[in-house]
Parts: sequence; C-alpha cells; structure tokens
Amino acid sequence: MALTVQSSVGGVWDGVLELTKSAQDRNVDPFLWAIQLSSSLTSSGVTLPSVELAHFLVSHVCWANNVPITWKFLEKALTLKIVPPMLVLALLSNRVVPGRWCHPAAYRLYMELLRRHGFSFASQVRGSNYEKVMKSIDDVLRLSQVFGVQACEPGVLVVLFVFSIVWQLLDASLDDEGLLEFTSDKKPRWPTRMQDMEIDDRESFQERRAEHYEGMRRTNTSMAIELIGKFLQDEVTFRILYLARCNLPSDWAGFILRMQLLARKSSGLRNSKLLTPESLLQLTLDKSKVLPRECKTSLRQEFHAVMASGSLIPSVRQSHGASRSVLWIPIDLFLEDAMDGLIVTVTCAVDTLTDLVKSLQAVNGTTWQDAFLGLWIAALRLVQRERNPSEGPVPRLDTCLCMLLSITTLCVLNIVDEEETALNEDPDNKEKQVKGSCRSELVSSLQLLGEYESLLTPPVSVITVANQAAAKAMVYLSGINVGSGYLDCISMNDMPMNCSGNMRHLIVEACISRNLLDTSAYMWPGYVNARSNQLPCGIAGQVPGWSSFMKGAPLTPPMVKLLVSTPASSLAEIEKIYEIAVGGSDDEKIYAATILCGASLVRGWNVQEHVVLFIKRLLSPPMPADYSGSDSHLIAYGPFLNVLLVGISTIDVVQIFSLHGSVPQLAAVLMPICEVFGSCSPMISWTLKTEEEINCHAVFSNAFTLLLKLWRFDYPAIEQVMGGVPTVGSQLTPEFLLMVRNSRLASAANAEKQNRNRRLSKLLTTCSAEPMFMDSFPKLKRWYKQHQACIASALSGLEPGNPAHQVVEGLLNMLFKKINRGSQTTSSGSSSSYGSATEDASLRLQLPAWDILEAVPFVLDAALTACAHEKLSPRELATGLKDLADFLPASLASILSYFSAEVARGIWKPASMNGTDWPSPAANLSTVEQQIKKLLAATGIDAPSLDIARSSTPTLPLPLAALLSLTITYKLDKTSERYLNLAGRAVVYLAACCPWPCMPIVTALWAQKVKRWSDFLVFSASRTVFHHNSDAVVQLLRSCFTSTLGLNPSPRLSSGGVGALLGHGFGSHLSGGMSPVAPGIFYLRIYPFIRDPLFMAENILSLLMLSVRDIASSGLSSESLEKLRKSKYNYGVRYGQVSLAASMTRVKLAASLGASLVWITGGLNLVQALVSQMLPAWFISEHRPENSAGSDQVWGQQVAMLSGYALAYFVVLCGAFAWGVDPVAPPWKRRAKMLGRHLKFIAMALDGKISLGCDSATWRAYVSGFVSLLVGCTPAWIAEMDVNVLKSLSNGLRHWNEEELALALLGATGLRALGAAAEMVTGSV
Repeated sequence: MALTVQSSVGGVWDGVLELTKSAQDRNVDPFLWAIQLSSSLTSSGVTLPSVELAHFLVSHVCWANNVPITWKFLEKALTLKIVPPMLVLALLSNRVVPGRWCHPAAYRLYMELLRRHGFSFASQVRGSNYEKVMKSIDDVLRLSQVFGVQACEPGVLVVLFVFSIVWQLLDASLDDEGLLEFTSDKKPRWPTRMQDMEIDDRESFQERRAEHYEGMRRTNTSMAIELIGKFLQDEVTFRILYLARCNLPSDWAGFILRMQLLARKSSGLRNSKLLTPESLLQLTLDKSKVLPRECKTSLRQEFHAVMASGSLIPSVRQSHGASRSVLWIPIDLFLEDAMDGLIVTVTCAVDTLTDLVKSLQAVNGTTWQDAFLGLWIAALRLVQRERNPSEGPVPRLDTCLCMLLSITTLCVLNIVDEEETALNEDPDNKEKQVKGSCRSELVSSLQLLGEYESLLTPPVSVITVANQAAAKAMVYLSGINVGSGYLDCISMNDMPMNCSGNMRHLIVEACISRNLLDTSAYMWPGYVNARSNQLPCGIAGQVPGWSSFMKGAPLTPPMVKLLVSTPASSLAEIEKIYEIAVGGSDDEKIYAATILCGASLVRGWNVQEHVVLFIKRLLSPPMPADYSGSDSHLIAYGPFLNVLLVGISTIDVVQIFSLHGSVPQLAAVLMPICEVFGSCSPMISWTLKTEEEINCHAVFSNAFTLLLKLWRFDYPAIEQVMGGVPTVGSQLTPEFLLMVRNSRLASAANAEKQNRNRRLSKLLTTCSAEPMFMDSFPKLKRWYKQHQACIASALSGLEPGNPAHQVVEGLLNMLFKKINRGSQTTSSGSSSSYGSATEDASLRLQLPAWDILEAVPFVLDAALTACAHEKLSPRELATGLKDLADFLPASLASILSYFSAEVARGIWKPASMNGTDWPSPAANLSTVEQQIKKLLAATGIDAPSLDIARSSTPTLPLPLAALLSLTITYKLDKTSERYLNLAGRAVVYLAACCPWPCMPIVTALWAQKVKRWSDFLVFSASRTVFHHNSDAVVQLLRSCFTSTLGLNPSPRLSSGGVGALLGHGFGSHLSGGMSPVAPGIFYLRIYPFIRDPLFMAENILSLLMLSVRDIASSGLSSESLEKLRKSKYNYGVRYGQVSLAASMTRVKLAASLGASLVWITGGLNLVQALVSQMLPAWFISEHRPENSAGSDQVWGQQVAMLSGYALAYFVVLCGAFAWGVDPVAPPWKRRAKMLGRHLKFIAMALDGKISLGCDSATWRAYVSGFVSLLVGCTPAWIAEMDVNVLKSLSNGLRHWNEEELALALLGATGLRALGAAAEMVTGSV
C-alpha cells in the first residue's frame, strides 16, 4: 500500500484508478483503501466528499469491475463520507436498475446501499459542496427536465431525488411482475431496462437461467417493494414525499395510480411479511406524520378531531336546528338575508351562494354529499318559514321558492360544472365528457333528503305543482306512450290518493331540467308511492297549454291567459315565445311579453334565469336596419315596452331579478327608456286592444319608478337624519350600477364565466358590449344632479327666464288653487315669483316628463310653506300631492326626494296628529307601543327608551306627516302597488330614522287603514328601537349567540341551533297575538341601518369570547363549577354533561355564527378591517382572565385555549366568506394583501418584535389553529403569500416545537418554499 496518488491535478484520477485496481487485485481491506484514498485526495487539494470520485467509482464498478470487493470499496467510501451518498445512489440508480435482470446481485447491493445511506440527509445538506452535489444529481437524473421545474434550489432537488428514487423502484417492481402494461402509458417513468442491449440481455438471462438467479430476482422484487414501504414509513423521507405530494400534484397522481396497481396485482406484495396492500396504500394517504401528531393537550386532540367533523346525521329535528346541520348555519343566514324585499343588490345570489358553499365545504372538511345536503336543508327551511306568514306589503313566498328551486339549483350546477370542466380540460384525461364525483354526491344528497319529511311538505300554493311532479315520475315509470300534454289533460283529482308530491319532487325536476340528474331519479326507492296501474285510463280531449302551443296552436286570448298562468317547463318553450316577441306581429309581441312576465317568470323555476335574460334583452330592442326617423326607434315600441315594465314592477319580481344578479343590466336598459320617453310629449299615445289608452308619461313613469327601486335614491337624505357615516351598503347609485354593468361586460371573456354562460340560450349570442355612462343620458343626469342638490341644501330660487317658472305656475294652478299666486311665495331658503295664470293649465302641462319633474320640488316647496303658514289645509295638501302623483306617477321620485331632504333639515314645525288637521293615531297608538315592547321582550331585548310619558298630542315632522298622508290616500290595488311600494319604503325608512315615537305613529295610522297588515307593521316598527339604542343592538347580538348555542334560559330558545336563531316563520301563530320574532330575523332586518359596522364587529368579537366561556362552563351554576374545580381535567372529562368534543363543536358553531354576522353586516370591507386592524389590536391589548368564582387555573387555561381556537375558526371563516377559497386571478390582490399583513403580524409576534397582552395559551391556540386551518382548508391563500413571511412564520412555529405544522405550512406554499421546507426536514434529524 505504499503507492500514492500522483500529485499533479491532471493525474489525480489516474492515481485513483491505479490505487483502486492495485487494492482490488490484492484484495486489500476496504477500510485501509478508503483511508489511504482519503488522505491522498486531501493532500492533492480535492474537496471531500468528492463529486468526481463518486462518478469515478460508480463507473469503475458498472460494469467492468462488478465484483464484491469493488462494491465493498464503494460502501466504505460512503461510510467514511469520501463520496456524497445521494450522488452515488443517483448514479447507481441510472445504471443498476435498468440492468437488474443481467446483474441481480448488483441490484440487491444497490438496494442495500439505499437502505443504509438513503435515509440520512442532515450531514449532506450541511456539506460545503452541497449545491454542487445536487446540481450533479440533477444532471445525472435530469430531474428539472422530467418534473418541469426551473431554476431548482438544492432543497427542491432533494425532494425530486427522493421522489424519483422511490418511483424508479416502483416502476422496476411493476416491470418485474409484468404489470406495466396495465398502466395508462404502458411504459415506466424512469429507465428500468438497458435499452441498447435488451435482446442480448434477455437471451443471456435465459441462457443462465439458474435456480438462484430466479430466486434472487423474486427476492429483489419483494425487497424493492419493502424498500418503498420503508421510504413511506421513515419520518424524514415520508415528509419529503409529502412535499412532493403537495407541490407536484399531477406527478403524484400518476405515482399513486401505479401504487394502487401494485397493491391490487402484485404477488410480491401479497407475499411480503412486512407489508400488506392495505398498509402500503394507507401510507400514501396518511398525513399524520406531517400535520400535528402528538398534541400537547387533550384539547388540541379535540381541535383536530372536530376540524374534520362535518357530516350531517339525518334527523327529523333538522327543521328545528337541533342537529349537526348547524355547521351550515351561514347558509341559512345568507338565504334569509337575501329575502329582504325592500333591498336589492348588484351581486348575483348564485355566485355568492356558490362561493359560500365551497368555503364551508372546505373549512368544515366535509364531503360534497354533506355540503349539498346542508344546502338543500337550509333552502327548505327558508321555504318552511313562509308556510303561514303574516300578511304584509312585501310578499316573500315566491322569492323563497326562487331561492330553493332556481338559485340553489344553479349554485349546485356551478359546482358540478366547475369540477367536470376541469376534468375534461385535463390533458391527461383520455375520456370525453367525464362525470365528476360531485354529480354522484348530489344524487346521494337528494336520496338522503327524502328522510326529512317535515321539511318537504309543500306550501299550500304549490301543492298542485308538487303533485304534478310526482305524477310525471309515475307516468314515466308506467311506460305509457303519452304525449307531452298528458299532464295538462289529466286532473289531479283523478290521480291515486297516494300520488302526492313534495318539495323533493320539485327539486329533482329542477335538477333534471339543468342536466344535473336524469330520469333514473324516478326509480329511487320511495320516490313514487303509487303504482302505474292506478293511472286513469280515460283522458279528456286535448286542452290548450304549452304542449298545444309547441305543436303550432296560435296565441289566442284564451291560450295567452292559460300560458300566463302556467309556467313553462323547458327552454324550448321560452325560446319560442321570445322569437314571437322579437319577430311577431304587434299584437303577438304584446301577447308574448305578457306571457314572459307571467307565471314563467315568477314560478318557472326550471327556466327562470332564461326568462330574466330574455326580458332584459326585449327591453332594449335593436334599431331596425331600415329605420330612418329622427326620433328614437324606442317610441314605436311604447305599448310593448309598457307591458314588460308593468309585468316586472312588482316587488317580488324585482327581488327575483336581484337574486339573479340582473340589477345592473336591468338599470342599464331602463335608462335609455327613461331618457327617450321622458323627453316626449304626452300627446304621443296608444290605444290598446283592451281600449286602455297609454301615453309617453305612462311608459316613462313605469320605467322611472322601476329604475328607482334598483338604487337607493332616498338613502342620502335618510343618512342626514341619522347622522354619522353612511350605512352599510348605502352607496348604491346609478353611476355605480353602470360601473358594475360595464365591468361585467369587460370580464365576459373570463373562461369560468364563459363555461357558465354555455348553459344559456343560443338566441342570446349577440349583446352590445359598449360601455354606458351617465353622460349618455343628459336628462336623467340633470334630474339626478337636482336630486343631489335638493338633499345637500335648501332649494334656491329659479333663475330669471327659466322656463320652469311657467311649469311651476301651471302645477300650482292645477293642484293647489287656494295658494295666493298674486304674491311672492317664500319658503325655506327658496323664493319664486309666479305671474298671473291666463292660459289653461291642462294645455300648458302637456310637456315632457323631465320638464315637469324639474318643477316639482319648487311646487312642493311652495305647497309645504303654504301649509306651514296655514294657507293650505293638510287635507288639501294631501289631495294635491295625490293629484300630482296621479297626473305623473314618476313625480313620486321628486316628492320622496324633497320631503326626505326637508325632514333631514329639521326646520319645519311639527305637525299635530290630532285627528282634525292631520289623521290621529290615538285609537291604536298605545296598543302598537305595547305590542312592540312585548315583541322585543320575547326576544330578550330590554328597551327602556320606549317608556314615554305622553301628555300631549303625538306629532310628526311636517314633511313626514305630508308624505304619510299621501301614502294613506292610495288604494290597495294592483295598479297602485308598484307606486305604493316605492313610497312606502321611503316612509318606513324615514320614520325609522326620526325620533321616537314617529315610527309607532306611522304604524298606528297604517294599521288603521289595513288591519290585516298589523303584525307586519308592528314588527317593522319594532326594528326602529335598534336605530336609536346601541345597547339594544348589543342585547340582540347576545340573544343571537345564546339562542344558537342553546345557552338562552328561555324554553323557546334553549334548544339552540337554526330554529332558535331564525325561528320557524313570522306570523300570528300563537293564540292571543303575534308570535315572538327570532333574534336572527330581527338582526337581519336592522343591520342595514347600523351606523358603525366596526362597532358591530367589535361586539361580535367580544360576544364570541363570552360565548366560549359560557360553553366551557356548560351553563352550570357557580356551585356546580366549584364541584368541577376539584375534578381532574383529563381527556374525556366532561364539563357537566358536555365533553370536550362537544365543547369544541359548539365553539366552532359560535365562531361560524360570529363570522357570518360580520360578513353579512359589513361584507368585504368589514372583514378586511377585522383582519388587518381589529384583531391585531385585540391581541396587543391586555385582557384580564375572567375566571368565574371557584374555578381554578386549569379551567382558566381551558377557556383560554378554547378562545384561541374559536378565534382561529372565526378569522378563517370570515376570510373564506369574503375572499373565497379558490385561487384568484393575479389582478385581484386584495386577499393576498390583507392576509399578508395579518401573517406578518403573527410572524413578528412569534419573533418577539411585538408584545402581546392576551393570554399566552390563547395566542398559541390561535396561531396553531389558524395555521392548521390555512394548510388544511385554504391552501390557495398560502400560495399567494410572500414566501419570506411564510418562512419567518415557519421559523417561529419551530421555536414552539411545532415542526410538523411549520413543515405543512411551507409544503403548502408551493415550489417557492419547497427548498426551505426540504432543508427543514433534512436538517432536523
């Protein structure tokens, strides 16, 4: 052994070769060879471990020197760290695995080296030439190229190396057992054979088919499979493979498919004594070695157990909220909130509900079956709450049915379509039109829905429709060859008694119409109760209906009447009506418009979204190609447009448009109509076939009042009455509506939206994409500016020469003949001079509507001033106002605008409601106030401000009294309804904002007029209390929490759940008066008027913490707590009758309720303020522990930890509701920005840069819970975060010994942090 390596650099490797051959020939001890080689290389300046030496030794062994001594040399070099183990193994895998059939002994030796040196990485990662080694491995195995990863960090290459080694063993094992042909591509991902010598190798192998070779090959296969199992069992390599799983999803999916194939068909695996197919598959699915495994406390075990709990347990008590369906309580709250008929929104309920369901499914960690079932149950509960409602001016049943059978179904369709679109667009998918798992889970959810019989009972008005749906299924199963008109001809009285339908039949039909289900649903067990032989044999002659119309029957008046009252059941029927509305005769167009606005719009749930779109398109008819007139082409469509406008003006239809997200587009098509017809003389008129005469004023008024219902034009004045900042969501303006409309058009090319729009009719392929602005409508813009100026300041006098002078004079002559026109009339801040009236007023007022509207505020100013100075009696004022509204119904807009502004200014003397000058509420005012107090008390609200010592006559602000008197003069008929709804809404809002008891006075007077509305009016009046009393708002919020959690002492609310929060309907269900109103219903009706949403969020957060304390105490008395104090708090110990698991479930419920209330109250902006400002301030501020009497420190720690976990759920749910859980497009940065701030705050606090005032147990529970939820439920959020912030947060978690959680966080970050995650794993051992 005297031979040494040559010292010259060029001859180093010649010397190594000479040394190795000499030692090999003389059979030198490998240890001595390694020592001498190491010494010689070091003296020659070669850095050890040496990359070059690794290449040399592997090349030397494979295959010219494939003898035992050389393998011993190689193993000793690995042991003494002369060569980098990962590089040697990479080099061997490239040569040995493909040649394993020719060299089975070498393959076994390779696997032995892999077993000894393939699981230790710490020293290699800390090595001086770590980067060089990993780059060499990348060059050898082409990892970057194979996995498509650019600019790899060394840590990333470690992950790819381990993944490739295991995958190569898997491919080799499949190949050895002839299983590769069962893979999709029928070839290995990694080389498993020596391609250039395959034939010779096989012949050579066959020639040397000795018994020990056969046995060695079988043993090698078993050894390789067991080695795969070892990689999945070892803590370090399992975590590395977990990182591959997180960051290489498509590659991991292919790997898992091969693992499943091995588990199913491998004889070597079945014969293994160390592994079973089941255990091998379980290892690939197990996350327990990465996510927190050893919980430091029993409570953490409960947290992670409850985190995964979310399945629904069927129970007839679901409708009362006493089951685990409370996991979906945010859906119940959203659906109920969307039913406020007095408020419209610009967002589409389908999209919002879709995002909400996806967020809850992710955070609750449930199956889609449970999510769909929770969605159906919540929507059914909504309908059941309207079974016996109190009568009022705002009908809700049709909008509730729209929510269940149209909006909810479209939400499910979005979810199913999204999954199947992704599957069908996957390049690895060889099949066409793949059905996703969501579709099958929808079927399961609807089958389970049949067990909820109490929820499925249809409201009286839809019993016939439900029975027809059941009959349809029975007819289909009978096999009777009948036409589509069969059910039109058959009477339900002829059907079997047990052929009764329920709400599930209607849901199934809605799903079938949208291709979510097929008719196989009719064969579900129990779906059809009657037998087919019970069908009536005799069928009456064909009667008119949709089937007859589709066969060519003309649109006669009887046919139209029937089609108006019967909803269409298919898109083809609606499309045919639309084609007639576009291309038919003038009479046919009006018939078609009437049909579209009938039952097909209100209760055509299977086609409702199409009807809404068709109506919007018809309201904007294109200019004919041959049109050459100077006036707008819209004028010729006057009667046709009027039918559409009247048909969609009712409050429930407006709400349906709102639910479908059509408010911005509807506003955009109404503005041109208003501009054109408001500029026309009323001399332009039309006589309809009904002999009714309409003119441009009528068309304009119907369009303008409908437009006003779409934006809150009266809110600014009301806000001045209330003072402070604008209320939540009150910034809805015509400019904003156009902006939203333009924005939607600009984003119409979005792929996801295109996928959803593929479901729309082909007749709607063309649509103007031109943006619209208020400048396009100068008359409307001028009126809007006048409206804003009227609110901002008192009216100023008309400028000399303004033509409005004559209009004002004419209106005063026509409406208020007692006003002295011979003198100047001066009012609050305004003066106008009126000359003598020599012309006939009626002739002078044949003016365009816009000219009249411009003069109305000045007329009102003069009239109100005259009334205040007793020159005009209140009765004459009310009569004149009604005459003005009858003359031009659109003038209601200016009337409401002016009077609201004058109430806000507060300069008018109060009107005495004494029954002489103004109507008196005395007859029932006391009763109304008592009913309000009882209603509030039943909900747990103590409002001492209601106690008013009344010694004088009730009064109202003069403008409010005038406005109220005007509304009372309206008749309650269908014609007046569309105008009264507009005026009534303003009166209610304005009275609610005025001092108490203005609202009870309004309620009392309206209750005198319409006694059947009494309950509804009293409920509306009771909401006013919360506008004036912030303590009452806090009491209401507290009642929401205690009722939902079952902590309310009231027997009615103690059961908890959805039933206690939202009740079972609003109406006079109790003998002797109206039933109590559930606290959740109260809150959803008052929050839009809350002045300070941050105040609400702060109180919700505070009540959440108090609720956690009450949950931990289980509502026990101090004596019971004293007994529990002496007990030992171990896992499974119960607080009273409630285990820690139950406590965690209720904590999750409390957090879900709190998050829902924050999101509903303030939307995105409030959630962002909560996350970026409020929560950090809460953690920093000092909180005194609130241990109850007799409780010890252990109990206090439990409360502190529960509080932390509650906050974690609360914050994640708030973010999920506001931001969604899906990946978002790069331009939408708000989520990443807000969440990034919060994570940076956490990281700085963990690093000690921020001092916290909260309990350390609360903080630790919050951080661990929050990060766990981010990793497990919202990985898309993590992918958007700054990687440096995440690394800092991960380091902080490691300092808490939260290694697994820190790794999971980095693993979910993506390739950006994969290197850091890998180095954390490899450097921790």
